[in-house]
Amino acid sequence: MPAAKPKTSRYTEVERKFDVLETTVSPSFEGLAAVTRVQHSPTQTLEAVYYDTADYDLAAHKITLRRRTGGTDAGWHVKLPAGQDTRTEVRAPLEDSVPEEIRDVVAAIVRDRPLAAVARISTQRSVSLLFGVDGTPVAEFCDDSVTATALRPDSEPQAWREWELELVGDAATEVLERLANRLLDAGAAPAGHGSKLARVLDVGAPEKAPAPLDPVHRAVAENVEALLEWDRAVRADVWDSVHQMRVTTRKIRSLLAEEAGTDNAWILDELKELAAVLGVARDAEVLAEKYERALDALPANLVRGPVRERLVDGARQKYKAGWRRSLAAMRSERYFRLLDALEAVVASPSTTAEGEPAQVTVEGAYRKVAKAAKAAKVEGTDEALHRIRKRAKQLRYTAAAHGETAVATGAKTIQTLLGDHQDSVVSRHHLLTQTDAAHAAGEDTFTYGLLYQIEAEIALHAEDEIGAALKSLRKAVGR
Repeated sequence: MPAAKPKTSRYTEVERKFDVLETTVSPSFEGLAAVTRVQHSPTQTLEAVYYDTADYDLAAHKITLRRRTGGTDAGWHVKLPAGQDTRTEVRAPLEDSVPEEIRDVVAAIVRDRPLAAVARISTQRSVSLLFGVDGTPVAEFCDDSVTATALRPDSEPQAWREWELELVGDAATEVLERLANRLLDAGAAPAGHGSKLARVLDVGAPEKAPAPLDPVHRAVAENVEALLEWDRAVRADVWDSVHQMRVTTRKIRSLLAEEAGTDNAWILDELKELAAVLGVARDAEVLAEKYERALDALPANLVRGPVRERLVDGARQKYKAGWRRSLAAMRSERYFRLLDALEAVVASPSTTAEGEPAQVTVEGAYRKVAKAAKAAKVEGTDEALHRIRKRAKQLRYTAAAHGETAVATGAKTIQTLLGDHQDSVVSRHHLLTQTDAAHAAGEDTFTYGLLYQIEAEIALHAEDEIGAALKSLRKAVGR
């Protein structure tokens, strides 16, 4: 049975938009070294209906969602910001209502709020394909005559003309710059809006409140915004995105935990649960990469039996299962309410239970590291070392928020050392489990022993280095 075709496809757009008058003459691209031939296409009629929440949440994040007919790419489209002049476009086939696959792309923004049509835009488009010196297309120039209406009672129809210039294939960004200059010379001006929808709705980026004076609260706000971006990457299964989303989740939790007296207990618990769900996929991803590197480094005669299938392929399968579990959590009402709560925290002043501004200090965060280190000397357990890592992580984020670079660097060193140690603990436990399974299947277990020894040496190295790292951190803090 043939594999099912994916319902969505992704494209990267690198383009610029320009405002022009109705009387502006379309530019000639003759004489440009980057263009050897121009191919003109018949005028296209593009009809699009744009969808958003009642409060234009997508537009506020510079995201557009539309159902378009006409042209060569009819269907549902989501356009996401991806850097200067760059957007990611996700497409799905035409349906009457918003496809679930398309809604899922923007679920962290929309959550469970209803989507409705907010604008209708009709475009008469003349397309010129520009070819480079090697005979391949380098850019597409579009001359658009637009009529648009926002679907609200007070809206009046609008009409305007604009140009779009988009790179094609692997054309270099320098080509875009040269061609853009030709358009400016012809009388165009950089577009005043990032998209046709933004123009018709007259919605730009939301007016941001002043940045919080408290540096920790400000860091929380920045990381909540980052969480929304990593959410989209996880849904697209971008490499390392689960790791980055988990790191961001834990950053927020560490920073909020330092705001003594604030009423964030439920949020902290929810962030902990989310990190745990993401951790299933992340731990499997770490193990797959770790074992693949270790096995590749061993001489072939020391890799015995189906060890690669058990360790590497098995971890990758566990990653996929963990990723699917993460997606299920990220599509739940519980997750959406967590995002609502985080945004409410960002919007609120940072205060203690007594109503005074929260004072999160590097000194206070360091004392928790020192306390954990003292306890670890007594306990001498892997779990005690892991607690030092957790406190060092909180200190790192707090110090970074306060601009204490030396302290943040020292805390990161401890976090990395003990992160390697914890990964070794998890890996050795996994190796023992897989060794038992291999032995029961009658397989050679020699290689598992080698890998176990490698992991044990990693842990011993971390234990040998942690004392010096703690001493260096104490100096950075000034104690």
